Formats: sequence, structure tokens, C-alpha cells
Amino acid sequence: MTNLETSASSLESTALPLLVEPDGRGITDLIAERRAELRAGLAERGALLFRGFDIGGVDGFDAVVRALSGEPLLYTERSSPRSTIKGRVYTSTDYPPDEEIFLHNENSYQAAWPLTLFFYCVEPPTSLGATPLADIREVYRLIDPQVRREFEQRGWMLVRNFHADFGAAWQDTFNTTSREEVEEYCSRNGILCQWQGKEGLRTRAVRRAVHVRPGDDVPRWFNHLTFFNVSTLPADLSEGLRAMFAPEELPTNTFYGDGGEIPAEVLDHIRGAYRRATTRFDYHRDDVLVVDNMTAAHGREPFTGPRKIAVAMAEPHGSE
Repeated sequence: MTNLETSASSLESTALPLLVEPDGRGITDLIAERRAELRAGLAERGALLFRGFDIGGVDGFDAVVRALSGEPLLYTERSSPRSTIKGRVYTSTDYPPDEEIFLHNENSYQAAWPLTLFFYCVEPPTSLGATPLADIREVYRLIDPQVRREFEQRGWMLVRNFHADFGAAWQDTFNTTSREEVEEYCSRNGILCQWQGKEGLRTRAVRRAVHVRPGDDVPRWFNHLTFFNVSTLPADLSEGLRAMFAPEELPTNTFYGDGGEIPAEVLDHIRGAYRRATTRFDYHRDDVLVVDNMTAAHGREPFTGPRKIAVAMAEPHGSE
């Protein structure tokens, strides 16, 4: 585990995230002066942590996003509950505080995703509640080459079922009540959709498990295949869902790209690779964490206390 209290504030540090502290200028002035250096460090190291700055609330956070990465993005094809705070700044995932959110790369199940993620600590938790990070170049290296080859050859598939009386509604996920608009969106984004009765919908998307970042040919384990697999859920919840639904009818589940079941030992091995690559830090009020989405996976620890984290996304990128 990395302790940022003892890490250097220089971009020469090898810690993840790299700590950036005030030098007498406000945060947006500092970004304007050092933007190229900061962005190069972000791409190489995977995350930056701005600490000790007066951010100025949500409006100031929005200004930080725009200074470093341009206009923030809308949150589309939702897979987790969030609320809009203001404009294109959202709450972090609204899951119960006693639940872990497993490591993942934002929107890696979609045809396009944000390159840059921003997390702003409005109110730190009383205990735990970190946003753990894992370098996905290292995750790739830690995964058995035979396991990697299997996914490189077969891809991975996300199956989502929107049941009329259980779980997320497709209207909320796709931000529309129009079936035609859903069908058009799916067609544009490589998703097969099948209507189930009057209100239900099943979608299937086959994606690559390994990607490279723009400007870099180092392979990265960039996907949601463990995150969305039913076996990654807490044991009692996983067992309850499997008792209610067949594998292909679960609200979310993952398979090999040809529909084959992923063995339990393979999923355990991949989760172990993420765990071995993970680092964490404790939030301070007004921290701004910036994550390169194609270099570092992120998650969420369980926590006690209030924990208010605002999030934003920027710099859309499509599949290579």
C-alpha cells in the first residue's frame, strides 16, 4: 500500500497516484502553467492527486476538469446508480456504504469511454472509503499468459437483462422511453438488443479484453469482465441472484465472447491479479484525484461516515 503522506510532490515520483501540492498558485493557474507536464505524468503513471488546494466547491471542481481535460462528458449507457450534482458533475456510485465496488475501468464495456476521470472529495469518510487504484499494465502482466490468450482470441461478452419488476430499468440506463432510440443506440454501438415481453430487454455486447492506449503500444487489461460477473458480488447476493435467475437471465453477467462460461478458477485468478496490483490512500477534504482510465483501474472500499465524492469524466475515446 502507498502512503501519500510520505510521497514526494514531484512528478518524478513513482507512486500511484502522484502527489501534486500547492506552490503558491491556485490550482487552475498551476494547471495552466504545468499542463503538458501534468498530462504526460498522468498518462505515464496513471493518476494524479491534487492535495492542499482550495478547490472552491463543485464549480471550482468543474473548472479543474476543464483546465486539464476540456469539457466534461455526459454519463450514458449507465450501469450504476448516480445522481447529478450540477451540470456534468455527478455523485460517485450510490451503493450502500458497507459494499465494496470492485476494480474496473470506466465504461470499458462500451464502444467508447472517457480517457480521464476526476474524483473530488467534498467530505471524507470517517474510515476507509478509499478509491483504490491498480495499474492495468501490471494487471496484464500478472495474469497467466494462457488466460490472456484465451480472452484475446475469444473476447468477452456482457449480457444485461432489464426485467420489468427487478433491478435497473432500461429507460433509466438509456435515458429514453423510446424503443426505437434504444435500438438505434445499440446498432451504433455494437450491441445486440432483444425485447423480452412488454417491458423487458436483453442486451449483449462483445468487447476486447486487452487494449492499448493512444500513443502507447503497451498492452492493458481493460475490461469489465470480472466486475460484471455474478461471482464477484458478495457471496450472499451472488447466491440469491443465481437462485432467482438462470445465468443468461441475470441482471448482469459475463461470458467469453462466443458465449462460453468463464471458469470460476479463471475469474478467481484475474481478481487476484487486480488485488496484487492495488494501491490505496485515504481521502482528505478538497482532494482532487485524476485517473487515466486506460492506465489505472479504480474501485471503492466500504466506509463509515458521510463520504461525499463528486465525479466527472472527460476526453472521449473510441475502440481502436
